[in-house]
Amino acid sequence: MSGGRLAGRTAVVVGGGHQGEGPGGVTGIGFATATTFARHGARVAVVDRDADSARRTVQAITDAGGQALALVADATDDDQVRAAVDTALGAFGRIDVVHTNVGVTSLGSVEDITIEDWRTSFALNLDTVFLAAKHTLPHLAARGGSLVAMSSVASIRSTGYPYPGYAAAKAAVNQLTRSIAIEYAGRGVRANAILAGLIDTPLVYRQLADGSAGATRADRAARSPTGAMGTAQDVADAALFLASDESRYITGVLLPVDGGLHVRAG
Repeated sequence: MSGGRLAGRTAVVVGGGHQGEGPGGVTGIGFATATTFARHGARVAVVDRDADSARRTVQAITDAGGQALALVADATDDDQVRAAVDTALGAFGRIDVVHTNVGVTSLGSVEDITIEDWRTSFALNLDTVFLAAKHTLPHLAARGGSLVAMSSVASIRSTGYPYPGYAAAKAAVNQLTRSIAIEYAGRGVRANAILAGLIDTPLVYRQLADGSAGATRADRAARSPTGAMGTAQDVADAALFLASDESRYITGVLLPVDGGLHVRAG
């Protein structure tokens, strides 16, 4: 893995742990992205609050001949994120790419969800991006790096699910990403967000499923213009592009990876 589009670089993937497979062996976006970055030559710091999940991702990377480090941190905790970044920098000597991949949905209308649900949505979906950026931007600016934030098509339109806290927090991620892009463009840092659509991941079956896995998959496939959900690898490939020199003149972009869902009205 000495060659590749990220050869010689260090990537920090926040929320990169392998938290188990969903029906049909589907895996999460963080795991897919961390292993994709590694396949393309990056040394990967896998940050996750679950130590076993982080170690599983690292094991997959090292088994394939790559370099990776498991770091345990609550991505909503300022001190823990700072410590994880410092450890990654100490181990690898540089940070070139940061990918934030922590997110949670909480179903219910504005009338139904509690203030605790609302605040949790913002803590997990927005604060995690802010803290990752806060503690890595000085290192990205030192060499000219890339921040790739995970957002959602739900940030710009209805996807048919009632999760106002998630949608609002992801919309805030979009604007935070654009703000960083403008503030740091002159320092060589690029910041972009991926707006994921209907992606087949384990989270779907833990947080959004209403009935059998087969029914959930069929319902989500029917919602997509392509007639099928996307995969975690589809998102990981987009993250790789935004992390690599191939996107060197792209910043402040909200890139939908959604099979055209964002184009559909309603």
